[in-house]
Amino acid sequence: MGTSVALEFEKPIAELEKQIDELRKVAGDRQVEVDDEIVPLTRKLDALRAEIYRNLSPIQRVQVARHVRRPFTADYLRLCFTDFIELHGDRAFREDAAIVGGWARLDDETVMVIGHQRGRDTRENLKRNFGMPHPEGYRKALRLMKLAEKFQVPILTLIDTTGAWAGIGAEERGQSEAIARNLFEMSRLEVPIIATVIGEGGSGGALALGVADRVLMLENSVYSVISVEGCASILWKDGKSPEMREKAAKALRITAPDLLELRVIDDIVPEPPGGAHANHEEAAKALHVALLHHLEELRRLKPDKLVRRRREKFLRMGIFNE
Repeated sequence: MGTSVALEFEKPIAELEKQIDELRKVAGDRQVEVDDEIVPLTRKLDALRAEIYRNLSPIQRVQVARHVRRPFTADYLRLCFTDFIELHGDRAFREDAAIVGGWARLDDETVMVIGHQRGRDTRENLKRNFGMPHPEGYRKALRLMKLAEKFQVPILTLIDTTGAWAGIGAEERGQSEAIARNLFEMSRLEVPIIATVIGEGGSGGALALGVADRVLMLENSVYSVISVEGCASILWKDGKSPEMREKAAKALRITAPDLLELRVIDDIVPEPPGGAHANHEEAAKALHVALLHHLEELRRLKPDKLVRRRREKFLRMGIFNE
């Protein structure tokens, strides 16, 4: 899948892609061979794409994580899993379309998949509330997790949100309690849990699906307690200038390599050259392989050991020696 919306640093890539497309169009219209011209350009394109994505800055990774063409939960459900059956509602207030979840098959194993869902256009974003769940979304997620535990089925969560919805209605219906309840309950579920940050993992809205035995991140995803704009606004009173956003992105250490070094996450899932938005199928294949690998390891643990290790994992975070 090509990049229909090029980021600023991707413009050299977009220009080469345009040249190649124009050559192919000319070849089709005039029925002439242009392989001798296209092959070197394609090689140059592959090398350029690899070079640019090998040297992304933290703020550029934020831009990639937010890319409108980046695969969302629904895309991974289609490409990574089979036999998905969506389950709806929190059985208390309403259905929240910002979180999707249900039964699925990962190869031959039944799993419960739950993830944030954004929209690609205005209409879908309004339906999905821009991927920012209300408390009923998190309560739905918890209901599905409890259902998975009842049937001894592994839980796979896909994280992609700027944060939980902070509207008055959400606060009145107990947003903070819903998130806190998920953290507490996920810490003691007696089935394997794997959480994967597939895009932007923002604040408690992300963490409410993130208490897991293994936390994975796609290579160009970000995971943070606050957005770079919010951080820059608080620390330097300027959340709009590119310089302050870049400074905040570096200070927050929100990239996958940083978080792996800090032991906040357990593994990095590689993305295809040009990012996951450039090739949904290849990104899904890499995630599929990673999920199978970690699930195979977690299956060997008994429930009590699984819970004990999960709690110890999160209790260790933040402990350091000077």
